Amino acid sequence: MKYSTAGLGRVFVVRLEDGDVVHESIEELAAGEGVLRAAVLVLGGADDGSRVVVGPHDGRATVIEPMERVLRGVHEMAGVGTLFPDARGRPTLHLHAAFGRDDRVTAGCIRRGVTTWVVGEVVVIELTGSGAVRRADAATGFELLEP
Repeated sequence: MKYSTAGLGRVFVVRLEDGDVVHESIEELAAGEGVLRAAVLVLGGADDGSRVVVGPHDGRATVIEPMERVLRGVHEMAGVGTLFPDARGRPTLHLHAAFGRDDRVTAGCIRRGVTTWVVGEVVVIELTGSGAVRRADAATGFELLEP
């Protein structure tokens, strides 16, 4: 385990609109407001055709191959994530969410493109006094958090 400390800065309350791509909208807000590090909460609807990473085919394979699910129909959405700068200094969101429709639930990473259906509520809680960044990890191919 690795960790560091941070303080609390500004809090942004955001309403995503119908058709907004969740991760793109949050990263656009962060870049525009100069937010590099944050905790993020999301609540609302995900539109038909949204794409979610739902795990690796084989978690212990040498090359990690992601699995993707396309949401069929409108789904309820609740998620939590973090925002930290990548190697180029751009605020990059990593957010996992659960998506429900009728008695089915899918959970995964929204990075492939989740589109807001009618309502999307987001709270971005800025973290200050931290130097944490995302760094490329050669072994996994992921950008891992370096606190």
